[in-house]
Amino acid sequence: MEATVPDERPSAEGPATFRDVFGQHEFRAVFVAGALSWVGDYVAKAAVTLLVYQQTRSVALSAAAFAVSFLPWLLGGPVLAALAERYPFRRVMVACDLIRMALMLVIAIPSLPYQAVLVLVFAATLANPPSQAAKSALIPQLLTGDRLVLGLSLNGSVGQAAQVVGYVFGAAVAAVDPEAALLFNAVTFGLSALLVRLGVRHRPAMMNPEHRSHLLRETRQGFGIVFRTPVLRAIAVLVFSSMLFSIVPEGLAAAWANDEGRGALSAGTAQAAIMVANPIGFILGGLLVSRLFGPARRLKLMRPLAVLAPLVLVPVLLDPPPLVVALLAAICGFAVAGMMPMANGLFVQALPNGFRARAFGVMATGIQVIQGLAVLVTGMLAERFPIPIVVGVWSAAGVVLMTVATLRWPDRQTVDDAITAASLANAAPPSSGLGDPASDRPVEGRSNPHTGDGHRRHAVT
Repeated sequence: MEATVPDERPSAEGPATFRDVFGQHEFRAVFVAGALSWVGDYVAKAAVTLLVYQQTRSVALSAAAFAVSFLPWLLGGPVLAALAERYPFRRVMVACDLIRMALMLVIAIPSLPYQAVLVLVFAATLANPPSQAAKSALIPQLLTGDRLVLGLSLNGSVGQAAQVVGYVFGAAVAAVDPEAALLFNAVTFGLSALLVRLGVRHRPAMMNPEHRSHLLRETRQGFGIVFRTPVLRAIAVLVFSSMLFSIVPEGLAAAWANDEGRGALSAGTAQAAIMVANPIGFILGGLLVSRLFGPARRLKLMRPLAVLAPLVLVPVLLDPPPLVVALLAAICGFAVAGMMPMANGLFVQALPNGFRARAFGVMATGIQVIQGLAVLVTGMLAERFPIPIVVGVWSAAGVVLMTVATLRWPDRQTVDDAITAASLANAAPPSSGLGDPASDRPVEGRSNPHTGDGHRRHAVT
């Protein structure tokens, strides 16, 4: 039995290449489709955020406009994500793109008040959890080993690149015609749906109708596998902690740039510089760290980079000019991107196949909710205290939090054992009896018995 389990632990092997990853034609389709929809999303987000601030001149309302897209994750992200395992991943992704396209076309109707736009944007983002859960569960079926780690890094980097393009383009378009920015978003969703439908082959659902239980029970199982498995729990804490502070300069950029005394830069230029800095740093960090270091070295770098990320934002206490703030935010993004793909890769390897979409829903919900709350809380604090003080103190608290998280990181043997247990569970024959279908609590290292067509298993990734 042991000989059949692929060894996909972090090792000293050389890193995968871009050719290895993009040689997989289905990944190319998913990659391009995601890039298109991300660009459209960030165009819309920049336009809505700026529109609200221009109309209200309120930091809190501007932050709320930025955070509205995070609300669906808070109100039902894991439940919506659990739907992805009930249907073929391709079908889920295409349906969600078409739903979002239709809603964005409605939002683009001229003269809608911004309150109605926010409500419709919220409705459109309800499709994000199942779409992103399906994508997250599909990618490990397309790529394995270190190709998966590089693929995740490329996927994250293109998301950040789309953020840069979307914010810059969105701010420019919103100044002239906000509805055009929203219409552009609708077009990108339509193209994304077409690419996924034509470029990704059909795969059966991970969970057949006869194997379904109550949706809430399936959701609880997703929470259980993440927070009752020590390695997955450690990764979740590390990722959630990094999201708590890295988003803050970006979320407060509009108000920060419009403060008096911002130097020679115009408010628009200062806002753009701060908003795109973290994504640019993320792009560079993800690509450089993934390409320059092998899996074993990246694993060793995870914890130092995790502490570095909030540490570099502490100097904003001194109220530096916008370009210095942008530089510090870029370094923060570089550090987060350097440790994130390895954390994601470990998470996938230590996770039984049948829980992928649900576990992603838990993780994505945590990330979205934490980012939204971080922007809202710091936005409210910035109504009473100077923004540099708020961001600097918030980041100092992040250093303490990250230090505690890294000190509690499991040792190498624990990580290896978790990966082996997940691999054994994925490779186990249907008759092995692994898992307990009567229990809401998943057993560590055991796969959900209600996965696939007749307990269909996919290769571990």
